[in-house]
Amino acid sequence: MSPEDRFEDLIDELLAEHLDGVEPPRPGRGFGSSALRVHNRIFAMLVREHLVVKLPKPRVDTLVTEGHGVRFDANKGTPMKEWFVLADDSSLGWSALAREALTFVDNAPGKKEAGRR
Repeated sequence: MSPEDRFEDLIDELLAEHLDGVEPPRPGRGFGSSALRVHNRIFAMLVREHLVVKLPKPRVDTLVTEGHGVRFDANKGTPMKEWFVLADDSSLGWSALAREALTFVDNAPGKKEAGRR
């Protein structure tokens, strides 16, 4: 199954559950156009055929140390502290990781303000 198909399945899975505030990717181009959002904040996206999720920095540190992937770099030369790229050979499941990211972003400070913009 291609990464695009896996991501589409993930989108369908999360949207079918009618989770509060979860939105599918928006049409268009640029950063976040292929992103799942909760209350208008990105928590998971497909970038260069890899699942990218937003998680707490200590969790990203652990995942990187365990060899499950690397920090996300948005082509600016600086890896982002709270963004993680899942490696192709990782044993972690896309759904579980996306749900972890959803919970983190949904509970982050500023959720209500971001959703009103």
